Amino acid sequence: MPGSEVILETRGLSKEFRGFIAVKRVDLQVVRGTIHALIGPNGAGKTTCFNLLTGFLPATGGTITYKGEDITGAAPADVARKGLVRSFQISAVFPYLTALENVRIALQRKRGASFDFWQSDRVLRELDGRAAELLAAVGLRDFRNTLAAELSYGRKRALEIATTLALDPELMLLDEPTAGMGHEDVERIAALIQRVAKDRTVLMVEHNLGVVASLSQRITVLARGEVLAEGDYLSVSKNPAVVAAYLGTEHA
Repeated sequence: MPGSEVILETRGLSKEFRGFIAVKRVDLQVVRGTIHALIGPNGAGKTTCFNLLTGFLPATGGTITYKGEDITGAAPADVARKGLVRSFQISAVFPYLTALENVRIALQRKRGASFDFWQSDRVLRELDGRAAELLAAVGLRDFRNTLAAELSYGRKRALEIATTLALDPELMLLDEPTAGMGHEDVERIAALIQRVAKDRTVLMVEHNLGVVASLSQRITVLARGEVLAEGDYLSVSKNPAVVAAYLGTEHA
């Protein structure tokens, strides 16, 4: 993409676990304002890549550059504060707090204060307006007072995206956002990702190739920890090596 600004770049990114190379010299460029998908068969190294990018694992080799700054080796909290925020494959919300309370906690974290559990209701209510806006943005306006544990699986994932948005990320990393969902929830979350991507960049790991095809401008295919191919969906899906390594074993 000539002339496009690269917001995230890796060069030679590698991770080795006791002799097993999980990620091998991965070069990745994510362009600002795009939805970029990271795909590949199970064990390809996708989630390990996410862990490296967000500081949850130290890299064995290579560099990670975010907005021109080398963040290789930065702690997860520092990475998030810089605007690179990840949602997890397994929904990470507080089950016995309401949807509004979950988002409010994320807003408190963004503000940089402690969680303020001892503060007056008035102090906490100051965050309610923004929390309600975020819930409305992910289609949860009518569920603000519902316990997270009582939400459907798809709505829990929507709540997780709301809590991620509360941190005001420039780059959102979504790990399997539609995993385990029925068709209706998949469509809802795909539409939500498209909406939230209008003013930010999204890098997602996703197995559902229908979602990848409909949302992504750029796709990087990993196999055995290495980049196998990169391009738009049409070019990647016709690549014989990709068909052999991935498309032949997965279905949209």
